[in-house]
Amino acid sequence: MSMKSILRPLQLATVIFATVCIGTVNGAVPSGPITLWPQIPPGDTAESMKALGEEKDTSKPGEGLVAGQPLIRLGNVTSPTITICKPAPEKDTGAAVLVCPGGGYYILAMDLEGSEVVSWLNSVGVTGILLKYRVPARPNRERYEAPLQDAQRAMGLVRQHASEWGINPKRIGVMGFSAGAHLSAALSCIYEKRGYPAIDDADQQSCKPDFTLLVYPAYLTVEKEGDRVAPELRIDAKTSPTLLIQSEDDPVRVESSLYYYLALKKARVPAEMDLYATGGHGYGLRHTTDAVTDWPARATRWMQSLGVLEKGRATK
Repeated sequence: MSMKSILRPLQLATVIFATVCIGTVNGAVPSGPITLWPQIPPGDTAESMKALGEEKDTSKPGEGLVAGQPLIRLGNVTSPTITICKPAPEKDTGAAVLVCPGGGYYILAMDLEGSEVVSWLNSVGVTGILLKYRVPARPNRERYEAPLQDAQRAMGLVRQHASEWGINPKRIGVMGFSAGAHLSAALSCIYEKRGYPAIDDADQQSCKPDFTLLVYPAYLTVEKEGDRVAPELRIDAKTSPTLLIQSEDDPVRVESSLYYYLALKKARVPAEMDLYATGGHGYGLRHTTDAVTDWPARATRWMQSLGVLEKGRATK
């Protein structure tokens, strides 16, 4: 029997995160997951959490491989967390990125679009902050509502502890994949008022990201309404600088990125978009023959253009 099959779900999540952060945690940075909410998360109840069942990897052996490799599809998340993974001290730029895995607001692709992304960020001198947000979507709530509460809370906690954790509070971005990209876009657009009552000093901090990376994003527009930008994504001139990456054969529809980019441009938000002919959806950082899987180099150059990867320099 494999180790994964005998680990309890929460133990599994802890092992995933600890493996990512081996050798990168230093000083006052916590070495394991940090629970976002001191009590029951807003909108949930003890009864609803119990009814959802235990957190677990929902993947089946040999099915749904990406680039020939399995992935973790974490489901039934009721206890959202962040895990802080620092780069090597000699590489550390002081920048940080909150990483939002995708999964259709149903599960979280925790390694493919989470821990593997954090490792790449560390390689370019950026602190990776892995967000485990609540899924699946809660009944009678917008699918993004509970995850956005988690993301807002996470960003506030990071800014509250920025000095302690060796992070520049003016260089904290967000990055998401698929549904996680929609969540990242929502965080970039909905930040003046949190979606929950303030709990402590962390909620007095700005939850607006300084920059945003959206990789094969979903749900950015409403197809049946002429691809208008989704109503929750209220773009204005203050929306964070944004990079969009997608392939034209993505079944989620590249038009979503195109119309979102046009809305950013109209609002005079600094934005760039990279489109590729092929690549599909859900490749994460796993390299294939499709050029789109070279996107990490492009994203690195974009962050360099913002000054994110230069020690001591704030974003433009």
